[in-house]
Amino acid sequence: MKPQSNLAANVNFKLLQTFLVVAEESSFRLAAEKSFRSPSAVSAQIRQLEDQLGVALFHRTTRNVRLTTEGQQLLECAQRALLEVESGLRKIQEAADMRRGRVALSCSPTVAETRLARVLAAFEKDHPGIDVSVRELTSTALFDSVRNREVDFGIGPAIETTEFNFEPLLEDPLFALVPKRFITTSRRSISLATLSNMPLLLLNPATALRGMLDVAMQERNLMFSTRYEFTQAQTLISMAGAGLGAAILPKVALPTRIDKSTHLMRIVNPSLVRQVSVITVRGQNLSPASLRLVELLKQLLPNPDERQRAVDHGTHLDI
Repeated sequence: MKPQSNLAANVNFKLLQTFLVVAEESSFRLAAEKSFRSPSAVSAQIRQLEDQLGVALFHRTTRNVRLTTEGQQLLECAQRALLEVESGLRKIQEAADMRRGRVALSCSPTVAETRLARVLAAFEKDHPGIDVSVRELTSTALFDSVRNREVDFGIGPAIETTEFNFEPLLEDPLFALVPKRFITTSRRSISLATLSNMPLLLLNPATALRGMLDVAMQERNLMFSTRYEFTQAQTLISMAGAGLGAAILPKVALPTRIDKSTHLMRIVNPSLVRQVSVITVRGQNLSPASLRLVELLKQLLPNPDERQRAVDHGTHLDI
């Protein structure tokens, strides 16, 4: 057998690849078909490898091909080496991706205008070389952008479907900003039936939140009067402050300071809660840069009380 110090330099990597295919298929013919070469070319490469190593790697008969003891040892070594090479290449690619990668995402307006900035600022600070692009879209367009792979992932409401995968970020209950001229109360909750008797200010039908509200109303045979419909939550808030109607909003969109002319009330009976999630196409694998941004979203998008799932418990009283 040739001196061990010369083996690595003498053995051609392509010969090892051919050896692995023959060992996997236990056939020179099948290995030739798989590698798009002639059986004679495959056989010649195996003979060349055996000559370089000074051992027989296969028992050859007219019916089958079996590994020798030395062939089995080489197979195990080659498989381990291949895994190490693949692991090393993957780490190199991931490191390069984290230095100069690109992430594209779409986000629902209520989340984008209130919670997204702090996440993107933290991500940019840690990974200044990664280019992040954001599209602010209502639900229908958001799901289309994920479906068509126009973005790496979306941030929005979970829906009933098998097309997408939803990774939860936070639970977002629905509230009503009710002008005090419509109701006098010290309670912190309001039933959907009571709300249906007031003029309502709603997000437009293209939003999943509006769809959730419509379904809840239909299930309870409730009718409602819609004074105005808007795309931006801030518009609903200003309209409610002006006394034009009761604005229905998710918790993430609520103002930090509530106008003194309005009541802030959790909607109950039923309690309406949407789940804000990272949305991807089923089976999709995210890049390392996208995965890092998703991890930051999990950490920073929810407020501390939301991470603990302590969102307004005990407010389930009807009026």
